[in-house]
Amino acid sequence: MNQRMTTYERIYAVIKQIPVGSVATYGLIAQIEGTCTPRMVGYALFKAKPQMHLPWHRVINSRGRISLSDPEDYQLQKVMLEKEGIVFFGDRVNLKKFLWHP
Repeated sequence: MNQRMTTYERIYAVIKQIPVGSVATYGLIAQIEGTCTPRMVGYALFKAKPQMHLPWHRVINSRGRISLSDPEDYQLQKVMLEKEGIVFFGDRVNLKKFLWHP
């Protein structure tokens, strides 16, 4: 990753690479970015602006669950993932099948 970029910019660059039909975990993104924690990935997503056009909905937790607590936001993320072909089993995504392997 480019060292002249801020940590958040590097996180966003990783998120932009997640392909349609795949998900990534906060931890995987942190591992790829190389200098941050999964929590920092969450903070970066919270700070992201709509005009950045990040596929934020493809980021889930390490248990395969959506981490949003607001019911409307949770449902929006779930619908967006399902439209991309992601299948939920209860409230979880099968990470063995849908986890992005960069």
